[in-house]
Amino acid sequence: MSKPKKKSPAASQLSKQERYRTKQDKQKQTNTMFIIGTIVFVVIIFVALFMMAAKDTSSTTTAAEPTSFNYSELPRLGKEDAPVKIVEFGDFKCPACAQFTGLIKPQIVKELVDSGKASFYFVNMAFIGPDSETASLAALSIYHQNADEFWKFFDAVYANQGNEDDKWATEDYLVGLAEKEKLNIDLELLRKDIKERTYYDELQRDIKTASDAGVNNTPTIFINGVKSAEPFNFDAISAEVNTAAKAAEAK
Repeated sequence: MSKPKKKSPAASQLSKQERYRTKQDKQKQTNTMFIIGTIVFVVIIFVALFMMAAKDTSSTTTAAEPTSFNYSELPRLGKEDAPVKIVEFGDFKCPACAQFTGLIKPQIVKELVDSGKASFYFVNMAFIGPDSETASLAALSIYHQNADEFWKFFDAVYANQGNEDDKWATEDYLVGLAEKEKLNIDLELLRKDIKERTYYDELQRDIKTASDAGVNNTPTIFINGVKSAEPFNFDAISAEVNTAAKAAEAK
């Protein structure tokens, strides 16, 4: 009877190496599958986040509606039925508002308001100091006495604006300025309205209008309810007015 042959040490060693190599290959395959799975998972997450962001942006853009204003409550330059309505939010102590009034507003009046293409409105946003409020109360008093004289006072305050950090818009200064400009109003009534804060509630209404419209700096301009991107660029404002006019025509 023949005896079974014993495996040689070399053959036994070779078998171990093959088993080890097979184990390593399986481990590599497992690692590769794990890496691929991780990459796929990350890609899916990024795609999902991108689609959600795109959806949010799209819905925000679609949902954005022009801001509504009660134009009948606001001081106005130009025709009431002008197809485009420009609204400025300003503070009488704001240096940038003074620059806007000196540089941009005259162009708006000449090119857009006088032509009948647009009307121009103002909302008091008194926030710089206590005398911002005093100036606004004086302006509202003049507006209720004589709407045309309001705009003369408006320009005069900005043309004679004091330092932003100083309290210059006092009762005496504002009444004196109205007298100097020879406004066709009752100066004693103006003084009384400032002292008694006659139009305080109306000023608070203006400030709330600014808050509701998301206005947080001055000057801020809205054109038919849409915030202007460049309030110090008349060409940009003119282009926005033309766009608004075309949109109004199409309705």
